[in-house]
Amino acid sequence: MEACVHPSSVVESGARLGRDVVVGPFCVVGAQTELGEGVELASHAIVTGATRIGPGTRIFSFACVGSSAQDLKAVGEAGSLSIGSDCIIREGVTVNVGTPGGGSETRIGNRCALLAYSHVAHDCRLGDGVVLSNNVLLGGHAEIGDHVMIGGASAVHQHARIGAHAFVAAMSGVEGDVAPFMLAAGNRAHLFGLNLVGLQRRGFSPERISRLKAAYRLLFGRRETGEAASLAERIETLADLHEGNEDIGLLVDFLRPASNRPLCAPRAGAIASR
Repeated sequence: MEACVHPSSVVESGARLGRDVVVGPFCVVGAQTELGEGVELASHAIVTGATRIGPGTRIFSFACVGSSAQDLKAVGEAGSLSIGSDCIIREGVTVNVGTPGGGSETRIGNRCALLAYSHVAHDCRLGDGVVLSNNVLLGGHAEIGDHVMIGGASAVHQHARIGAHAFVAAMSGVEGDVAPFMLAAGNRAHLFGLNLVGLQRRGFSPERISRLKAAYRLLFGRRETGEAASLAERIETLADLHEGNEDIGLLVDFLRPASNRPLCAPRAGAIASR
């Protein structure tokens, strides 16, 4: 079936609409926009800018997707936005395009759910299966790994990273990087251990979870008197002990590189220096 566009909507010349696209009443689709097969726009949705929406994604009323960056240094500079397949973008969500200072692209993976009134700022990178609960705010250049869930009314600082399979509890203020598999909460956020519920729901075996618990203790556990191993040394010890293990490799690869933000750690110095 060809695209079905309600007569009250505006689809600008140049927009590309795939098969089975449905554009509801009073929508606006910009000239540079591409809507993949089966995309649905509810009434009053706006998709604009150099925006590409993957197949099967649904965008609800009053969402504004592909608008220019809210970065005063980038006024008038046009970047792009890429959203994957089978995503859900609920009411009032705002997603901004990228800027030249951040690679010129905002990118959202497949099967993500952006719940009502959440915000994805310029140059953010979201992996697959990410859930942003209501009123979550992502600052510019934030990087969110696969299967991360962020609780309602939380805010993530610009340039912060949240690793795959992590969970951020509601009403948290995330200033620093949250390592993969971890549970973070609070204002300002600190670690409470592993995201055990999320890992179990995704089918992680007891053996995998046990190995990640041991990794957590090595990285963040209390140091014995006289021990002075730096975080960098503990990371390398972890890598040596579990060489070739995929989960530990993901954790080590997240922690090794230099970062713009400090590392989120357990309380007693809620944010640990690198």
